[in-house]
Amino acid sequence: MKEQASHNATRWTDADGFFEQLLDAHQGLSPEESANLNARLVLVLAHEVGEAQALARCLAIAQEAMQGRPRHGTAET
Repeated sequence: MKEQASHNATRWTDADGFFEQLLDAHQGLSPEESANLNARLVLVLAHEVGEAQALARCLAIAQEAMQGRPRHGTAET
């Protein structure tokens, strides 16, 4: 059984390297192409993780991080 880490603990060996690769992958893309790349990346990563409970935790963390932020296409009041 895999050890479960909280979202505050990191298991990354080269987070900065990944972020650099991610930024490079988006270089020169339109906003729509960038969104499509992100969507494909999420699906690939979900396939790699493969555990429903881990994916549900990740989704909850991402949704929590979005609380209080204006949704795309809406004005903040």
